[in-house]
Amino acid sequence: MSPALPSPIRPVRVHGLADARAALDAATALGVPVLLVGSAAAGALWFTRMVEAARAEFGAAEVTAVLDCADRAGDAQGALAAGVRHVLFTGTPELAARLADIAARTGASVLTSLPPALDLRGARDPAAACRTWLAGG
Repeated sequence: MSPALPSPIRPVRVHGLADARAALDAATALGVPVLLVGSAAAGALWFTRMVEAARAEFGAAEVTAVLDCADRAGDAQGALAAGVRHVLFTGTPELAARLADIAARTGASVLTSLPPALDLRGARDPAAACRTWLAGG
């Protein structure tokens, strides 16, 4: 795990700007860091822009963003090339080591696991779910 990640880590899996806003709003209200996790399926640039837009609205929030590339090394390498600072890669240890070498050249990190995350897909009240989750519930 990278030392740049907030502790304690309470990841929130986001699927769009509304989810990111809900997570950052809750984190700001509670005064806790938040770790946003997004899927590489939507693309690294989309993820980066979504996180930037949410950060612009909640400047006081301590946000770390991780792009989940699953076991797709090409997605992870592309994300690193696009400037994503943290990627989650669950492929082979050999490929993870190669990606970590690439990431280290730019100060980025490759994570091979994360604690369980609150997934906001289908959440009826994302804001309430985030408040409960980030408060430790």
